Parts: sequence; structure tokens; C-alpha cells
Amino acid sequence: MIHWLRPSKIPEVAKYIECYWLIEKHPDAKSIDYPKLNPDPSAHLIISPTKQTYHYDMNPGAVNGKGSHWLFPHHQTLQLDHSKPFVHLGVKFHIGAFYSLKLFSAQRPILDCVEEVQLSALFTDLFEDEVQLVELARNNPELCCEKLDSLFLPLALNSHEDQHSQITRRALQTLGSGSISELGNQLYCSQRTLERSFNRVTGLTLKQCQSMNKLEAMLEYLYQRESDDIDWVDIAFRFGFSDQPHLIRYLKKQIGLTPKTYEKERGLTIDVYGGVRST
Repeated sequence: MIHWLRPSKIPEVAKYIECYWLIEKHPDAKSIDYPKLNPDPSAHLIISPTKQTYHYDMNPGAVNGKGSHWLFPHHQTLQLDHSKPFVHLGVKFHIGAFYSLKLFSAQRPILDCVEEVQLSALFTDLFEDEVQLVELARNNPELCCEKLDSLFLPLALNSHEDQHSQITRRALQTLGSGSISELGNQLYCSQRTLERSFNRVTGLTLKQCQSMNKLEAMLEYLYQRESDDIDWVDIAFRFGFSDQPHLIRYLKKQIGLTPKTYEKERGLTIDVYGGVRST
């Protein structure tokens, strides 16, 4: 269902935005009606036609609305309603980008939440409405990305970088390459300073973020393989689990499925909002 995914071409914008993407389901498409979205430390701006509805099962609770909305970083797996045709033009932000962009007045990062947004209030130089932006994305992805770059450039140029955002960016660059307990020494700061800065910028702990990144990488690895080619013992050691039971407990906690159930159903969407795979 993902039509395209492209990075920003302006360095100042690319510092905060990972990619732009378009996803669409046509009336005759055969796909899972209620896919799941794995935990994600990144935030997304979902640009949609004003009358198009959306539904997120947050477990517990649910969020319903219409039109464009923010999808904030979330700890738990969300279930989406893809039972009807839809189209989303999306913006995936780098982890912790909102801290420097100052898009929200909240003192703490917003997590596990979906909020409606008016594009006219977000962008002062916006002359197109949601329908026009989506049509541009359908017909001319290159021009659409240039348009989005131009809209986000003023926000990027007015961003504020401090010691907390700088430490967090450096931590994210090394988070997957070693032990969390060693990051402080690698970044020449105390572990307490590192943890406090990272939490202040992202709202997450280093361990939570590392776990989300590990889950995404593992599910992407599994998605690319047939069931007969999956060796769960090998998967456990490949992704740093002490044994297969540890992996089973981890998957049940994160996505509510055992490895065998996931292998059969494949109902989990792999980062469908801003990722490279969808079911």
C-alpha cells in the first residue's frame, strides 16, 4: 500500500525529518483490514482529507477523528482501522525532533497520544488544502516533497538546540552499537546526565528506545523471510536475547503475540507510517 517514501533534500530540514511518505488503500485492494502498528519512538504528522475518518485502538481506550492529525511516539502496539479506502500523506520526524522544533507548549514530550491538527495553523505559508497536497503527492512525489520541505524550512531554521538535544542526538547515533551502561563513557558525560537529557528530549528512557528499535529491526528481518526459513533460536541470538524463552516473553509483551502466532498471522504492520513494509 505504500506508494513512495522519500527523504528531505534540505539539510536543515533533514536534521529533524526522517522522511515523507504516501500510503493509500483502493476500494478493490486486498489487505488486512485491522493491521497493527508496532511501538515507535518517532512522531508522525498524518495529512489526510478533512472528512476522512481514522481510528486507533490504543489498548486501553481508542481514538477516533477526522482529517489530519499527530501520531505521537507510543510504547504499545496500536491497532488501525484499514477496513475502508483511505489515503495518508505522512511526515516521519526523527526521534526527539519536537524538543528542538518547539511545536508544542507542553513542558514534557507528548507520548501515547493522537491529536487532530489544522494545517493552516501549523504552516503560515500554506496555500493548498489537504486534498490538494494529497493529489500533489499522488501525481508528482518529487514536487510534493519540495513543497513539504519549503513548509518545514522556517520551523527548522527557528529551532533551538541546547546541550540536552545535542547529547540525545549523539546517544541515538550509538544506541544500537553497544551497551547502554557504556554510553556515558563513550559520550564523555555521566550516565545520569545522559539518561536525564535523553528523557527530557524524547520522553523515553534509553532502554525503551533501544527496545523499540530492536523490535522494528527484528520484525523487518522476519517480514523478509518465509515461515520455513525462520529459526527462532537463531533469531533470539541474532537480536541479543539470551535464549528463545526470553524472546517469546519479549514479543508477547510488546505485540501481544507469541513468535509462532506472529509467524502464521503476519498481521502486524511493519512501521506502516513511514516505514518500508506493510501487510
